[in-house]
Amino acid sequence: MWTGGASYEYYIGRWSKLVASQFLTWLDIPSGAKWLDVGCGTGALSQTILEITSPRMVLGIDSSEEYIEFARKQIQNPRVAFRLGDSQALPVDSAAYDVVVSGLALNFFPKPSKAMSEMIRAVRIGGTVAAYVWDYAGKMQLMRYFWDVAVALDGAVFALDEGQRFPLCQPKPLQELFQTARLGEVEVRSIEVATVFREFDDYWSPFLGGEGPAPSYAMSLSEEQRVTLREQIRLTLPIAPDGSIHLVGRAWVVRGLRRN
Repeated sequence: MWTGGASYEYYIGRWSKLVASQFLTWLDIPSGAKWLDVGCGTGALSQTILEITSPRMVLGIDSSEEYIEFARKQIQNPRVAFRLGDSQALPVDSAAYDVVVSGLALNFFPKPSKAMSEMIRAVRIGGTVAAYVWDYAGKMQLMRYFWDVAVALDGAVFALDEGQRFPLCQPKPLQELFQTARLGEVEVRSIEVATVFREFDDYWSPFLGGEGPAPSYAMSLSEEQRVTLREQIRLTLPIAPDGSIHLVGRAWVVRGLRRN
């Protein structure tokens, strides 16, 4: 479950903003566009759209009431609105937006294909549909170090690993999801950002917030088990002499144009 805005920002939101910036630069949408942000969460992508693209308006939709309230408090701008809604039955008119995007959410939708149909419905003909997801199975390193150690300590944990749970988050499945009869010029590529932690506690503390699969698992452990997990992860991380930890966060990005 994803419900706590502040915990999410500390854990993933700060890195999501870095990806969002490169994602929007890649899309290169002209100013004055109408944007729909599906699965907007805490509003990280919506905020970046405001800062980078000079939109006419942005509507963010999410199924979490807590996230919607967090986003409304964080982003107070007349060009931005947030609304509670289901990605699989978007509460918007058809062909009403120039761009429909989704950041780090596709893999959490119960039926991604249904959500895709709704995103395509919401965009005008010739408009852009695009998304990005973490490379959970590869170079989303802050999670990979966590899960690789967790699975080594308890093989039963393998089923919880996002790399295992979300096969959609790889280039071929994303390409296939977007290659529908209604989308053309589909393209998939990777974006990498530096995820730098000041010291080990800066890396570890977000896993104690209980927000998301890995933190939820960490907090389900006994104190003794959690300490063992923590210390084993500490041994595997590339900790620099000054205590900092320099990792890479890779996301897969995908886009297509509505053609009918």
